[in-house]
Amino acid sequence: MLKKFIPFLLLTQLSITQLMAQRNCSSHDHMVEMLQNDPEFAQRRQQIENHSADYVANPSKQVRVLKTIPVVVHVVYNTAAQNISTAQIQSQINVLNQDFRKLNADISSVPSAFTGLAADCEIEFCLAQRTPSGAATTGIVRVQTSTTSFSSNNNVKFASSGGSNAWDATKYLNIWVAPLSGGLLGYAQFPGGSAATDGVVCNHSAFGTTGTAAAPFNKGRTATHEVGHWLNLFHIWGDDGTSCSGSDQVNDTPNQADQNYGCPSFPAVSCSNGPNGDMFMNYMDYTNDACMFMFTNGQKARMNALFATGGSKASLLTSLGCVPPATSVCGVASGLNATAITTTSATLNWGAVTNATSYNVQYKLSSASTWTTITSTSTSLPITGLTAGSIYQFRVLTVCATGTSAYSTAASFTTTSVAPSCTNSYESNNSLGAAKVIPINTPINSLIATNGDRDYYRFTTLNGAPKIKVTLTNLPADYDMRLYNLSGTQLGSSSNTGTASESITYNTATLGAQYYLQVFGYNGAFNATQCYTLTVQTSASNLRMEAITGLQKEDLTISPNPASEKINIEYNGFEGEKSIINIYSPLGQKVATQTQNNLNGLNNMSFNLSQYSNGIYLVEMITDSERFVKRISILK
Repeated sequence: MLKKFIPFLLLTQLSITQLMAQRNCSSHDHMVEMLQNDPEFAQRRQQIENHSADYVANPSKQVRVLKTIPVVVHVVYNTAAQNISTAQIQSQINVLNQDFRKLNADISSVPSAFTGLAADCEIEFCLAQRTPSGAATTGIVRVQTSTTSFSSNNNVKFASSGGSNAWDATKYLNIWVAPLSGGLLGYAQFPGGSAATDGVVCNHSAFGTTGTAAAPFNKGRTATHEVGHWLNLFHIWGDDGTSCSGSDQVNDTPNQADQNYGCPSFPAVSCSNGPNGDMFMNYMDYTNDACMFMFTNGQKARMNALFATGGSKASLLTSLGCVPPATSVCGVASGLNATAITTTSATLNWGAVTNATSYNVQYKLSSASTWTTITSTSTSLPITGLTAGSIYQFRVLTVCATGTSAYSTAASFTTTSVAPSCTNSYESNNSLGAAKVIPINTPINSLIATNGDRDYYRFTTLNGAPKIKVTLTNLPADYDMRLYNLSGTQLGSSSNTGTASESITYNTATLGAQYYLQVFGYNGAFNATQCYTLTVQTSASNLRMEAITGLQKEDLTISPNPASEKINIEYNGFEGEKSIINIYSPLGQKVATQTQNNLNGLNNMSFNLSQYSNGIYLVEMITDSERFVKRISILK
């Protein structure tokens, strides 16, 4: 409704005094508050209005082009019910695309007096497929908050106040969906405001067409209305109360006295605008969702001005947010591991990535919040200055000529502690029969001095404290351990990867029992100068079982499983030790056996299964000091 032209800033000053409390949308109130608190915002708004007026007045500048806007939806929820589904979010994107392209089914309900004014705004929306850093995304961010509801004060837009931080506003439309208080359906920030708060906010109960969307605001038109504000459309009545003196700065919307609610009957005459009356079916009025279904050509021109050369939202046209990242072009690094670990240094390693030109490597103490970043042109990076006996994390970002990958999943390693002195090496203790007696509740230090060295220990629990916890710490290499009873039957094992500490807990009621421990280097690992620390603790009450926090190695690995023709069996062995592997049928009959003398480190055997029928079989491995049993399936 273009009435007598009033300069934008004067219009705003008038509106401040004429503002009415609004049930559905606080976008105008929000803009007025920003104008009062930020003089620079007022200047930017005037520049945008001048640019818009020039664009509308010069048809030669109005080139038809389809604009696609990437959308990120921040779902900020307090209760599970408010964590709206992906289907509900997609239903809202569908409505936006229908409404802004004049593809909505109810466009046929526009009165004949206004049909010639209804516009295809040539604006479409997509859920973002890549993040600002170039990683793949669904375009949906979910944040659970302790805040029960939000108002129009922008708290929902910041993680520090219980919300979710905006993505780059020059490349994305940010939409926050959250529980809103006071009957508020939504609000938007007009063009020209801060990038940190740019976007649209909607109540979860007025978003999309399914899920928590509740009548009469369950057809997605709240978001259509708010995105209209985000694209510089004012309320159709000009926010002037009932004075008939305001303007929405659009020349083909009728002058209108005030907002309309519900579903008025046509014509609804005000401000002497008969015979056709108010355009209450316009998306920028306050009618129910089912009763608003059009933008006008004038509103289209005003919105499209933002995307013309010099427009405040022109940068959205070059956004790659709707384009999925070419992950195959610049892949994420994998196979992260640390080697050459000492008290103060380590070498970080990862697998090569095709097309990589370099890698950004970040590392930190696991307890720290900030990362140290180093660029490497190889797949290995030595680092120094570390703290002894500490857990570190590191991750790798691949840099390619076409862009970067996301950071890899972080890997962990532990620097060695200052090596304890070895007052007693306990040798020779390389077999169960040669096990050395050690005290309980007292740490001991010893060495795995050679490839194939293994240390056996014997201890006896007290009558009043039968519960056992064994810890192996200060590891200079990849050491593992096993716990046996007096008969040599294995009761437990610990086999974390790398130099992570090992722990076995065995809660039993047997009093005064004798046990054996074996400490050995995985795959022949040893260190002839640095000691490990072994501690046996006992207790009268049950000890807490430790959670497994890292990767654990298998004592016996069988692949494939299920199998059809052949299986391969791998296990860690010691030179001079013999291993027997038996296979038992589902009826308990031994159907195959092999024996071999082991080498230090990884050993393997293979079995041909082609002559066996389908079923569950048992694989038994017996060594000089232990026994393992696993199930396999034969499926042909």
